[in-house]
Amino acid sequence: MSLYFDAVAILNAPSSGGSFKSRIYSARNLRASPAQIYALVTEAAKWDTVLTEVIDKSGILALERKLSPLLALLLVHDHLLAKKGIAAPATHTLRQTVERHKVRLHAEFTKARVRRGCATVEQFKATILREKRLADGTSHFIYPRWVRINNIRTTLEEQLNTTFKSYRRVESLAELAPDDELETRKPEPRLFIDPHIPDLVAVPFGADFTSSSAYKNGEIILQDKASCFPAYLLLGDRGPKDAWEGDLVDGCAAPGNKTTHLASLIAKQYKETTKSGPKIFSMDASTMRSKTLQKMVGLAGADSVTVLQGQDFLALDPEDERFENVTGLLLDPSCSGSGIIGRDDVPHFTLPTAGAPKAPKSHGKKRKRNETADEPEGEQSKATMGTPQAAPTDENDIPDGTIDPERLSKLASIQARIVEHALSFPNATHVTYSTCSIHLIENEGVVARILSTRVAQERGWRLLRRDEQPDGLRRWKKRGVREEQPAEGETGPSGTVDLSDEALEACIRSWQGDAEGLGGFFVAGFIRDPDHATPAVSVKKDHKSHQQPEEHDTSEDDQEVSDWDGFSD
Repeated sequence: MSLYFDAVAILNAPSSGGSFKSRIYSARNLRASPAQIYALVTEAAKWDTVLTEVIDKSGILALERKLSPLLALLLVHDHLLAKKGIAAPATHTLRQTVERHKVRLHAEFTKARVRRGCATVEQFKATILREKRLADGTSHFIYPRWVRINNIRTTLEEQLNTTFKSYRRVESLAELAPDDELETRKPEPRLFIDPHIPDLVAVPFGADFTSSSAYKNGEIILQDKASCFPAYLLLGDRGPKDAWEGDLVDGCAAPGNKTTHLASLIAKQYKETTKSGPKIFSMDASTMRSKTLQKMVGLAGADSVTVLQGQDFLALDPEDERFENVTGLLLDPSCSGSGIIGRDDVPHFTLPTAGAPKAPKSHGKKRKRNETADEPEGEQSKATMGTPQAAPTDENDIPDGTIDPERLSKLASIQARIVEHALSFPNATHVTYSTCSIHLIENEGVVARILSTRVAQERGWRLLRRDEQPDGLRRWKKRGVREEQPAEGETGPSGTVDLSDEALEACIRSWQGDAEGLGGFFVAGFIRDPDHATPAVSVKKDHKSHQQPEEHDTSEDDQEVSDWDGFSD
């Protein structure tokens, strides 16, 4: 039963920054598994309007004082929809509290399904999701579910013949959406093969693979398309004849999507060779998140990956003999999360009314309205955990609706320090830098800062030009911007960046709400080019390039920001 109490505690706790999943995995004093809590909350959120309807009509909150609206919703979800029911012994008081009303709960659930003309629970779920989108005003575009094929364990062809065998292939993302009301209730499985990222497919929003053998065996990985840009930009379209050589580092890796994508691309390149592929060093400064990273690496079968538990990338010594063969580094550091789209990561619950209308006399003893425990009388409607927005990659912070220029500046300084540190690895030749932010200061601004550093100029680092990028990303149209200004009547960061047109073309962006089905994202690649090296160059040093901190200390950020004047308003 601790699962439900822990879930309620997490949802009622004030936001402390970071993605919803990261908050669960970093929370202390949890007795239940973080994975179970996350699964319960996100699944219950998909059904909240129906569960609220069922609970209100059944009247159990007026009869059972031990149930708060949120606790009741979570318990009733598992009672009605979980294969094994409520995760508690049959003799547990709260389980019995719900189950003595099981006849009425099931009856109200069936009535709700029949009212919507749904023959099956799966059709019911699709209809409810559509109702929620309409209520939220997001029906103009339906974000797809992106699925990456893991080449370590399978191939795209194998998955098309197994997991997606019943799916009809369509030629555009728009065709994934139901054509009409009837098809919403009887959805036809559809699949779109992405033209930019190899081995990536899109299926309709709401598709659930968590119970499929392909998902459980690590053959498919649920990963947003934009999150696939960095690894593909780094490793490209190489084949057996020109497979990537040299070890790799993912410096800010949890929960592990990008690390396992690196491993998948390497496995594909080396599949037809007798050589062993390069090592991948993956790390995250958080010990708790590192455990999640390790689990994901194991599920994906990425034996080439060495997870450095709780390792801060900035504390790594580039001269360490372990990294002497490192030629490529992938960096996706913490950012503002301003590009995150509203999905199901931070759930937004519609709750039943405490002390709902009385039901006919039932097995339970009737209680007074003001005796409902754990919830003030009349508490109802919305229970949220921050703004209902979610991270495609889970690596970044959730925006809380406010923009703090000082915080953005500090984030940009940390991001620049991380990239600059990567450029100092002796044999590194390629580095990718990415964020799920839309702000210039965290994106093109960081690129400009990096290009002006001593290590970049002395070692000949430059941007990977568009014509040098992998074929799929070369054809991606959305590129870097030179200026950011808040929309008319709004407040927000503004500024310009001093980058050439060629440099802006080298930067890759995506934006929320357009027909590409992605959130806001940015990625740029750096390549080491001896022809661009200027030994012993005298440049303004905006970071402590050759002094690596023992800890990820942000106390120096204000000084670093004041030392850099790359933006102009």
